[in-house]
Amino acid sequence: MRGILRRTALLTAVVALTAGTATAAERDKSPAKRPKVAVIGTGGTIAGVSQSRVDFQDYQSGKIPISELVGDLKPEVNEIADVSTVQFGNKGSGSYSIAEFRQLTLAVDKALRTNDAAVVTTGTDTMEEFAYWLDLTVRSDKPVILTGAMRPWTVLGTDGPANLYNAIQLAASRKTTCFGSVIMLNDEIQAAREVRKTDALRMDTFNSGASGALGVVDQERVRINRAPARVEKCGRSSWRTPFDVGGIAEKDLPKVEIAFSYQGAGGEAVKAFADAGADGVVTAGTGAGGISSSMSAARTDATKQGVVFASTTRTGNGAVYDEGEGDDAVVGAADLSPQKARILLLLSLAKTDDVAKIRSWFTTLGTAEFTKHG
Repeated sequence: MRGILRRTALLTAVVALTAGTATAAERDKSPAKRPKVAVIGTGGTIAGVSQSRVDFQDYQSGKIPISELVGDLKPEVNEIADVSTVQFGNKGSGSYSIAEFRQLTLAVDKALRTNDAAVVTTGTDTMEEFAYWLDLTVRSDKPVILTGAMRPWTVLGTDGPANLYNAIQLAASRKTTCFGSVIMLNDEIQAAREVRKTDALRMDTFNSGASGALGVVDQERVRINRAPARVEKCGRSSWRTPFDVGGIAEKDLPKVEIAFSYQGAGGEAVKAFADAGADGVVTAGTGAGGISSSMSAARTDATKQGVVFASTTRTGNGAVYDEGEGDDAVVGAADLSPQKARILLLLSLAKTDDVAKIRSWFTTLGTAEFTKHG
């Protein structure tokens, strides 16, 4: 019974944290007190231009300035927030480098010094990587919402305007304070750590697998059904991860690659990555992280060169639990996708080459588990 009461108290605290701010915002409707939301544009399909109104897949991404996209939402958006815009870039998500990711973090934190929340528009191809990077690196606990579109702004039935409006509405509600970064598309709110793009073309492509969505935006109603585990640390310095990119120079960003395992996979890819100077490699293994015998032999050789490995599954669900100890250079990445494990390994290697420390980050920061128990 004591355990049930403690868990109930935790959930009550989470609801109070997220709902309390919203209640204050709802009470105060005066224009001078509207929440301040910065919308940071990076391009992508949402800023895309098509030749005709029915070119749903044939278009040029990253063409419309973010100020114009927000301008198209006026006057309605003025009722929910005092919106400013920042044009960080205007290209497809896959065209950004890790060095530019670092600059984006600094831009988001700068915006949050004078705003109540930030919305970042990106292309959807690598949006989950944008989101997880920001989740691990942004120092402010204010809401950070990522959004985009599966159809360009200029076609019939585009999802862009609704996604951007709902993202601003979610940001203005401040209901995701201390959640880290979240994604808002197709009316659904997803946690950065769990969300994945699951379809190349459909508008309902983003989901969080077994974890499920955090909540939904239903017109003016923002409904939060669950919270990420990091909410436990809200208000404490430990809420922030160790990955302050302000203290990491661009030249010190490590090289981390991904090697995919399959039936009879050779070890050439792992060897080539190691020989090319990779600091870390993520293996996308079969089942619970299994890799071929050739790839395993190449991994053993690479660890002797100082390469650190993270082991993940290519299945899309399930976990690879860490079985290593001390300086064993193969770290289990739990249920992180290969691309997200790469982000965490890259940031970890930017801070230290101590494998035991990296393992501790993967088994704490890299998981989605609540740590308080009855």
